Amino acid sequence: MWECFSRHTSTFLIMGPNCTRNCRFCAVEQGPLGPPDPEEPARVAEAAREMKLKYVVITSVTRDDLADGGASHFAETVRQVKNKIPDALVEILIPDFLGDEKALNIVMESSPDVLNHNIETVSRLYPSVRPEADYRRSLAVLMQAKKINTSVFTKSGLMLGLGELSGEVEETLKDLVKAGCNMLTIGQYLQPSKKHIEVDRFVSPEEFDGWRKTALETGFSEVASGPFVRSSYHAKELYQGVLSNVS
Repeated sequence: MWECFSRHTSTFLIMGPNCTRNCRFCAVEQGPLGPPDPEEPARVAEAAREMKLKYVVITSVTRDDLADGGASHFAETVRQVKNKIPDALVEILIPDFLGDEKALNIVMESSPDVLNHNIETVSRLYPSVRPEADYRRSLAVLMQAKKINTSVFTKSGLMLGLGELSGEVEETLKDLVKAGCNMLTIGQYLQPSKKHIEVDRFVSPEEFDGWRKTALETGFSEVASGPFVRSSYHAKELYQGVLSNVS
């Protein structure tokens, strides 16, 4: 947290504390779901302004109960932040919106600087790790986002230590690059509680370094890879790295 704050970066979780899904790696609880707070986008923007943020990451729980999956709430939060802090960069980490292209268009029209959607794990493990998600649907989200606006950088994240095989990780990297993904984070899965899926193994820092090299060779512009890396880790630095590569 101090690393992010010292770089004027922070992440906000919107649309409540509870989720409509029950991924076996995630500590977010299922529970009662009310409508999103209409005042939340303005409050997030004001908090970001008071914190003097230069890079704002906005993510959410998954809201399959909403007609647009919460896309309009995402978009309004982005607009409010950009209105309050015109110079700030905004990254959104979105759910898959059940593959709804209209919902994806809504968030893309708010002009985020980075669109992040995490693939999380390899295709084979989806039934046990992400039973309510779909590997191909997640790839399609990234691919469609790039089609809607080629100037928006796309990003994804992958956890290791869930039982994946090296060949499967390599295939996942290739799939993400084919989907037009620019940036990648690779981190160690840690079990949030006894009711969550167990850690299969702890990956060494040297292996994480190797995966960063492999990911860059596969075609990513920027990669953060290490035991404690998470989706928004060094988010601003990854963005700046891609920007310098493009220019």
